[in-house]
Amino acid sequence: MAVPASVPILVPTLIPIKPRAIMLDIQMQSLLQGMQQAGVPDMADLPPQAARQVYSRIMAAAAEPVRAVAIAERIIAGPGGDLALRVYAPRQPDPRRGIVLYLHGGGFVVGTARDYDSVASALCEQSGCVVVQADYRLAPEHPFPAAVEDAWAAACWVAAQAHALGAQPRIAVVGDSAGGNLAAVLALLARDCAGPAIVQQTLIYPVVAARPETTGSYRRYGSGYTLTTRLTHYFHDLYRGGRPIDGDPRLAPLAAPDVSGLPPALVMVAGYDVLRDEGIQYAHRLAQAGTPVTLVEYSGMVHGFIAMAGALEAARQALAQVADAVGRALVG
Repeated sequence: MAVPASVPILVPTLIPIKPRAIMLDIQMQSLLQGMQQAGVPDMADLPPQAARQVYSRIMAAAAEPVRAVAIAERIIAGPGGDLALRVYAPRQPDPRRGIVLYLHGGGFVVGTARDYDSVASALCEQSGCVVVQADYRLAPEHPFPAAVEDAWAAACWVAAQAHALGAQPRIAVVGDSAGGNLAAVLALLARDCAGPAIVQQTLIYPVVAARPETTGSYRRYGSGYTLTTRLTHYFHDLYRGGRPIDGDPRLAPLAAPDVSGLPPALVMVAGYDVLRDEGIQYAHRLAQAGTPVTLVEYSGMVHGFIAMAGALEAARQALAQVADAVGRALVG
């Protein structure tokens, strides 16, 4: 079967994406059926520690083998104590290139940098850039804004240490899901705080709204796929820690009163994903504010697909697209 439809939309032309009768990709169907047959537990039924173990197993099951790049661990001083980083260096680094900061997904509750070795190493090898991941603190032990604070600390460290890492202090922030939220937030913070030089942002099915349950994608895809409405509530509640913070742009970039003056963006959404519509809304807001945006929909995919490159051709295509975007943005 052909590679699943990927629909590029260059905004600010603001061509609307409308629901279309595109089937779930056959490779994705097989993967979801395998998960169902394996009896993978619903993370929303589990305490966070058990949910993290399930998430790590899911990530490992569909990941590509880790690429042949150098991987090193660094410990830096973070806002809440030691902050662990993973640094991926290409076999032939180009010191004229900038550096990628990757923020992993997992609803701010599950996921580790090591879970994303496959994704980060692929981006490193294909883009030719040094990639850094941050093992930011997770909720509920460390609710909002701990993840934001750690992501900011990692960005500042990357900018300060870029030359020592064999790169230039120009940063592309890349993240998926919760990490997409953090990448968007870092772009806002860098603008407002005269912080690190973030020259590109890639937001992969990002969480950008505080209460998005009214969108059409939540109504259509809230059950039966990888990220359910119930699981988003589980993640949201633990991350918020019971506080009324919906209007804080560090929680929900869509709530930011001003999204002008931000770096060019690649926004990638999945067709069968509760977060699809809010990702599209944020791309359009950026474009309306004058930011160059490329919006791409992988129509036959579900949430989390980019980490499933061991099983999905569309994931390999998406990783290559991200690597191309950051590689172009960071070239000397």
